[in-house]
Order: sequence, then C-alpha cells, then structure tokens
Amino acid sequence: MRIIKTNLLALFILVSSAVFAQKDITIIPKPANIQVKEGVFQFSKDTKIIASNAAQKEIATALMSKFKAATGWQPEFSNKKPKSNYIEFKIDKNLNREAYQLEVTSKSIVITAKENAGLIYGLETIRQLLPTAIESKNQVANVNWTIPNVSIKDEPRFQWRGLMLDLSRHFFDKNYVIQTIDRLAMLKMNVLHLHLVDDQGWRIEIKKYPKLTEIGAWRVNQENVIWNARLTVDPNEKGTYGGFLTQEELKEIVKYAAAKNIQVIPEIEMPAHVSSAIAAYPELACFNQKIGVPSGGVWPITDIYCAGKENTFEFLQDVIDEVIAIFPSKYIHIGGDEATKTNWETCPHCQKRMQQEGLKNVHELQSYFVKRMEKYINSKGKKVIGWDEILEGGLAPDATVMSWRGTEGGIEASKQGHDVIMTPESHCYFNIYQGSQNEEPLAFGGFIPMTKVYHFDPVVDEMTPEQAKHILGAQANLWAEYIESTQESEYMIFPRLGAMAEVLWSPKEARNWNDFTTRLPSLLARFDYLGINYSKSAYLVSAASKANLDKKQIKIALKNEFPNADIRYVLDNKNLDNQAIKYTDSITIQGTTILKASLFKEDKPVGKVFTDSIQFHKAVGNKLTFKNPYHENYKADGPLGLVNIIRGSKNFHDGQWQAWLVDDMEVVIDLEKNQSIHQVTLGALENQGSGIYFPTEIKAFVSTDGKTYKEVGKIIRPFAINSNSELKDFKISFEKTNARFVKVIATNLKKSPKGESSFLFFDEILVD
Repeated sequence: MRIIKTNLLALFILVSSAVFAQKDITIIPKPANIQVKEGVFQFSKDTKIIASNAAQKEIATALMSKFKAATGWQPEFSNKKPKSNYIEFKIDKNLNREAYQLEVTSKSIVITAKENAGLIYGLETIRQLLPTAIESKNQVANVNWTIPNVSIKDEPRFQWRGLMLDLSRHFFDKNYVIQTIDRLAMLKMNVLHLHLVDDQGWRIEIKKYPKLTEIGAWRVNQENVIWNARLTVDPNEKGTYGGFLTQEELKEIVKYAAAKNIQVIPEIEMPAHVSSAIAAYPELACFNQKIGVPSGGVWPITDIYCAGKENTFEFLQDVIDEVIAIFPSKYIHIGGDEATKTNWETCPHCQKRMQQEGLKNVHELQSYFVKRMEKYINSKGKKVIGWDEILEGGLAPDATVMSWRGTEGGIEASKQGHDVIMTPESHCYFNIYQGSQNEEPLAFGGFIPMTKVYHFDPVVDEMTPEQAKHILGAQANLWAEYIESTQESEYMIFPRLGAMAEVLWSPKEARNWNDFTTRLPSLLARFDYLGINYSKSAYLVSAASKANLDKKQIKIALKNEFPNADIRYVLDNKNLDNQAIKYTDSITIQGTTILKASLFKEDKPVGKVFTDSIQFHKAVGNKLTFKNPYHENYKADGPLGLVNIIRGSKNFHDGQWQAWLVDDMEVVIDLEKNQSIHQVTLGALENQGSGIYFPTEIKAFVSTDGKTYKEVGKIIRPFAINSNSELKDFKISFEKTNARFVKVIATNLKKSPKGESSFLFFDEILVD
C-alpha cells in the first residue's frame, strides 16, 4: 500500500511539472531569464500582501482588484509576514531602475526591485502567469488560481518603450487615454507620446490663448468624405467636429500614468502642422492669412509659423510654459517635420531674420527656429525631441531625434552624438495595413504585419557600439487620419503592440518569432476578457496568383503569418469544415471556380475564411488594342493585364491594375473568332483619397469585322462621394449576339471636386 501511495505521489509531481514546463510560460514580453521549478503557489482568500508604504499598496491594488472581480475575494494587506501564502515586496538598490526579480515558491512570492517601476513589472508578470480568466470583469467558476514556482531575473533592453496616440486628426477623450495607459503597463511599456497639435485640431487647453480651443479644436464636419479628398474650409464657417483635453484632465492622465511607470510626452508641433493655431491666431503666420481648420489632408503644408516675427516666439514660449506646468516629463516633443517653407522665402519678416542672423537659406532658418525654442525649453529644465527633419540645417545642441523616415536620421544623429528614438515608418507606423486591404478597414497604404514589427530592431547593424549607446529605444505610432473610433484605434494597435513590446524589452538573442506565436494566444485570450477589439489579421490567409496564359491556367500560393501554418482549402464551393485539403504547394486552377482557405487549429478553421472567385472567360489571353496608353506607373501584367484572370485588390500597388490619368480608357479586345456573347464586365477600383475614381460612363460595343461597331449597352454613373476604398464590377448585359471584337470605353471624371487630376483604375475585362 505504501508503494502505491509513493507511486501516486511521484505521478502527481510529474504531472504538476509537465503542466508548468518552460514552454508553457506565455509571458509577453518574454523575460530576460526564467527558470521553472517544481510545484505551484496557490492564491486564496487568505493570501496576504506585505507592503511597506502607500506607494507599494497602490501598486498592489491593481492585482487585488482583478482578483476581486474574477473571484469575489481578494488578497489583503498585512503588516506581519505569515509563515506562508503571501506576496512580499523587497527593495534592492543594487538593481537597475526598471529591473525586478521574482521568486515564486509554494509558500511565498517575493518581488525584489530597486524602486516602484520594478515592483509594477513584477506584478504584471504574476498577472500573466495566472490563468487568463484573471482578466474577467465577472466572477468565474472552476478556475485553479495557481502560478508555477519560478525564478525570474528580468529587465528591459531599452529605456524608451513607447506608443504615440494622435489625438489631433481624430479626438479621443480622457477615458480612452487612461485605458491605453493600463494596456501599456500590461506590456511593460513606459512612454505614452500624445500628439496634441496638428493642422486638423488643437487638443490642449492653453489658458492664455483661449481661441486655440475655441476655434482651433473644431473643424467643419466632412467625415462623410475620405480624408485626402476633403475640401478646403471657408474660414468663416464654424467648426463643429473635434474636442480637446482640459489642463485638469491632462494632469489626471499624467498622474495616473506615473503610477504605472509611464511617462507622458506632449508634442507641440512647430513650425509646421499648425493650421489649427493659425486659424485661431492668423498673426502667427507670415502674411496674417486667415484660414479655416482643415477638415482633412493638407499637402504641401505651407501655412506655418512665421520665423521672422517675435510674436511667434512669444506665443510659443507662453504655450510651452503652460505645457511644462502640466507635464513633468523630461522631454517636450516639438515636431519639426514636413515644413514647406515657400512662405518663408518671400516673407519680409523671415528674410530680415535671415539677414540679421547670417542664415544662408530657409533650412538654416528652420534650424534657427528649432535651436531657439530648444534653448528656451532647456532653460526650463527640459529636453527637446523632434522628428528627424530637425537635422536639416544643423541640429540643436541637446536635441533628441525621433527617426521616422527610415533609420538614416537616427544613424546620422547618433554619429553626431545625439540620443535617438527609432520609429521608422517601415516597421513602427501602426496606421498602415496589417492584413490584406480587401479584408481590412481603410488605412494608409503599405503593409506592416505583426511579423514585420517583431523583426524590427532599433539598433542598426552598421552602427558602432558608441552609436548604439545613443539609441534610447523605439515606439509605435498610430496616426489617426483614418481612425474615427476607439474600436478602430484598438484594432490597429493590438496585437502588434505585443510584438513591439517584446522587441523593446526582451534580450535580442531571446527573441524568436516561432516561440512568440506560441505565447500569443494567451495574450489574445486576455484581450478577449478585457474587451479589446484587437485585430485577427495574423490568422488571415493571403494568396499570390501567377497566370500562364499560354496554358490558360493560374497558380495560387497561400500563406499566413504563422510558421508551419496548417492551411487548408476547398474548391468549387465545397464545405471547408469537413472537405478541406491540406495546402502543401501552389494550386493550379484551369477553370472557373471558388477557392476558400483558412488557417486550421485542432482540425477547425481559425479566423476569417479567405474566399476568391476565379472566373475564366472568353477574352482570357486575347489581344488588346488601346486608344490611349495606360499610365507608366500602373501597367499590371503589361499588354494582357486586363485579360489575365487575376483580379486586383484594394491595394492599388499590387501590380494587377492598369490606370489612366485624365484620359478615358478605350480598348478593343480581339476574340480571334466570332463567338456568342451576352455580357461585358469591367472591374474597377475607387479610392477618392488617392485620386482614383469610378468612371462616370461605360459603354460596350461589338463588331464582327473590327470596323463597324454596334453599341450593346452603357452604364451612366454620376460622381458620388465615397468615403471608402471600393472594388466594383460594372456589368453590361445584352441579348446574345455573335461578335469577334469587343470595344469598351470608360469615361474619366477628369478633375476631382478638389480640382486635382483623376485616375481610372481597372483590373479585368470579362467577356461572357
């Protein structure tokens, strides 16, 4: 009997050990060093927390409140350490500022740190060791509230681990900013950069200049029009769309963030991206020009602060004084990007300034502007950050560069001995698509999937060790031109921010994409409990097609973001649940069909199903003759691009579109012999923000000899505002008729409502 008991005990130990193996620790970002030991710590209503001061108690409250919501009970504070079942905070001044050590045994949990930052991160690690149900806002039953016995030594690789929220293009209130702070803390991020000023809205209360929020915070509502197609605003028309944060609200945000070890960095743009300020105070501009707050995109940005007027600097110094009183951060971000300085070149005030200061050109004038403001900000005990354009004309002595136009600005600034925050558009701009544009909400062009974020590194290979020391870290940026709601904001941030968090926290050698993807599902389950509208784009299957028109076939390759993904597909509209074929190599298609594909997990489809309708038609591979040549930048597959079976996506750079700028499209298709046909379909794209418009009229003609044509149908479609990117098949149906030649004429809008030249975009002409 004793032998049986011993064997049972051994079996229990083995099972316990297996449950909490190293591979089962799903913390994101991955700790620097972790050892999993035998056994578990069991939380209960009798668990005590040993905290030595009010700050430690405040830190512990975050975890306690989670237990209260999910279990109905919570650990309690105690001044006396019991023999077991407790969490203890310890201070070790020899550790680095944000480092922590976590020792979990079956009797106790001990978090050791130099200061509160490390204690916060130790508790966040405990949170991610707990079952995902700890995130529940309602009580959950049948959960074993244990964590594995572990020994963790952890600290961040980089000191700057940030996210930028653009509050100007679309305004988000205090509550959403507070929510975002909680989510940053969960991922051990420590900077929230608030973009408070831009052309389309001034979002911070400045008491000395009330018009900044009375006028500058509000714009004329053109939300029904896509961003870059919005019309210039009459300065006399009152704005009704917008908002701003009061100084009291911002102080609340700053205080809340500080309790989570998050520094809030304000950005007050200068000298450009300030139309909202000039709309409020026209005298700040070179020519006192009266403008309205723009409702949408502005390019080029010519309405900028006058660098020659003293009142410009008096205004900005007053603004900075009030900003500094709100934000205790070490840094003030002054923008400095995308200033089109044409007004400076003719402004008498600016020319006088250049003469007085011995400046050769307007680039040096911008450098003067930045250096003067930096000197003032330094005098207040603060440091300046600017976008990498502040390098132009000579960099201010103590400025930190935020490198966004690639990494080149960061490389150059670090060579000059300046600190750098890397945020290249190529990897860090979360306003860019993360999945197939056909499946995603409207966003900026380009493609930054989670895997690309994960493989970013702020230290560039060509940097010397001395340069690398100047890389403070990096941040993700969410520009909000297309972000109209908090739901959309969450969708673009998460889960990519989890990948960025690991880039910035974990040792480079510990990072592994395959390993990260095994830990990701646990994080997503937490997001589900927290009600975060995160993107599932990483699960999406995407397709790449290649046509062989000689053989009248196409080959389709499938993939998604996950390594060794179990992708399965069906053809001919079969049932994906039980008739799916495992994808191993490209699929050859030789006739009209429907392809469906999905990532599978545990033999079930995961995420949204990819669907593609492939249609072979009578014009496939036939000769085309164009009256007007297609645009040299949009050639698709060349002469046969409109009859190659492959359809284009909403990404008009995908290589499947032919375009005409201002010109109408007129094309003749030679079917090689007389055939019975009854329908012509023209596939088109509209993206008004990019200057792409549907045709206003389409006509179809047929002929047997290529000389005499008969019109068989037309579609008239007057211009209409379209706030989305849209794919549309224009179908012209007619009585069956014999024809060898088909002519299609599509009429270009010619000029957009803004007066800009318009494009026509087509991907296929289908003849049936």
